[in-house]
Amino acid sequence: MILDIRVNGTKHTLLELNKPSPLSEIIKKTNIDKTCILATKINHREYVNEDYTPDRETLIDFITYLHPEGYRIYQDSAIFIMAKALHTLMGTEHSLVVEHSIADGVFCEVFNTQNFTEADCNRLKTAMQNIVESDIPIEKILVKTDEALDIFSAMGRKDVLKNLKYHYQENVEIYRCGKYYDCFIHPLVERTGKIKTFDIVYRSPGFILRFPGRDEKMELKPFKLPHKLFALHQEHDKWLDILRVHNIIDINKLIDNYEISEFIQVEEALHEKKIAEIAADIVTKQNVKLILIAGPSSSGKTTFAKRLGVQLQACKAKPVVIGMDDYFLPRDKTPRKPNGEYDFESIYAMDLEYLNLQMNQLLEGEQIELPRYDFTRGVRRHSNNFVKLASNSIIIMEGIHGLNETLTASIPASRKVKIYVSALNQLNIDNHNRISTTDCRLLRRIIRDHRYRGYSAEETLMRWQDVREGEDKNIFPYQENADYMFNSNLTYEIGVIRKHAWKLLLGVSPSSSAYMEAKRLSGLIAKCKDIADSLVPYNSIIREFTDGSIFRY
Repeated sequence: MILDIRVNGTKHTLLELNKPSPLSEIIKKTNIDKTCILATKINHREYVNEDYTPDRETLIDFITYLHPEGYRIYQDSAIFIMAKALHTLMGTEHSLVVEHSIADGVFCEVFNTQNFTEADCNRLKTAMQNIVESDIPIEKILVKTDEALDIFSAMGRKDVLKNLKYHYQENVEIYRCGKYYDCFIHPLVERTGKIKTFDIVYRSPGFILRFPGRDEKMELKPFKLPHKLFALHQEHDKWLDILRVHNIIDINKLIDNYEISEFIQVEEALHEKKIAEIAADIVTKQNVKLILIAGPSSSGKTTFAKRLGVQLQACKAKPVVIGMDDYFLPRDKTPRKPNGEYDFESIYAMDLEYLNLQMNQLLEGEQIELPRYDFTRGVRRHSNNFVKLASNSIIIMEGIHGLNETLTASIPASRKVKIYVSALNQLNIDNHNRISTTDCRLLRRIIRDHRYRGYSAEETLMRWQDVREGEDKNIFPYQENADYMFNSNLTYEIGVIRKHAWKLLLGVSPSSSAYMEAKRLSGLIAKCKDIADSLVPYNSIIREFTDGSIFRY
């Protein structure tokens, strides 16, 4: 029997066995460090524990922290340990809510208790360290749904109970660690001792559970809170408190009670109000003639830019939209990645000198001919599109490098404003299972890539890690440079995109290395009920991905 052994999807070795052996023994026959393994996947489609014994030719993939799946498993396992520690310290009266990602961690709050202090954070960290040092097994068990209801009722987990009442199967999978139980939709590590590196930082009104950097050292880097982004999250959370919507079950109830249409109108009105406020504030800055918009993939930057243009016109300004992508360098001058591929996401793939020259010419009142980049041939061509700014004109440029000062280094700060746009989701499945902002953007991109580029869900999933690495390098380090921030997420959107993404995700073959990711995303959207496209306004950011927008792209 021959086993194909891999680590993080990369072929490692072929191992021939005379008789079946459990994974714990198979690992010993390789030079793989067992302590680095967070999970094991077989044939791309199933996670198994170390007792699993393959009895035929099998592809075995050991997942470590360096893999996106391993990174997610590490985070969720750390959250599980934190929840167990807090349960040990405070019993069933408290309510822990994991709210959203921030910096290198997740922001959490503890409710149904007095103010959670910095001293409480220190106690929690010590309790977590004790659990890790004890190296306790974390078991995934299958129990009757009625039994699960009893377990979580005794634990005071009203959030889980709400979801279980909509669980129509006889059994449910839950996790057990000692006498602590929890529900997690993603796999966890098999022992608490795997989660060695973490920190807890007090930040009123809660705290941040931090994770190590995504490299082999797995070290905690010096902590720096992105204050503007954190404030945007807190602002959105206050609105969700007012709307009384935090978990998917709340959206489902609005659908069941025929109240979802009004909820959609309120959320869309909040978007429009925020865009109008940004436009109104910009036009008060008389020297500002350049608006730079940036944000990660599928954050709705294009629709935001168009809606901002409408609001600027309502403020008697005349927006002039200029494409940042038309300022790429000729292909033969484009920088390359270490593997030899063109690095189109590098800021030095832009003709910075020419872009700054033309922007300054416009700001000085000159007429210019805008460039047009021929992506097929990799050269810049004449466009015969001549532009001169009027007294009330204002330029809008949207692209990934908008917040990087290097892009427009020669233009004075007083003449430009920068806007960061991202889909900052705060809708959870339950108090401990969040739907990450990254997953929301990925679902949007799967739909858009299929509709406008002809890509399958598998192709998008396979490319996503490269996209994320580009964002980590070119966008996120500059987000605090923004003068304004806009959250493009719509809490109801998962119900709309569900039906569009579902059939695409089902098309990912079980033999594909992207299968487990497709299965995971399918599990997320399965929790929400469908919302008809007809309820979505035609200028909504969601229409950029699902079609039917009044804007042209």
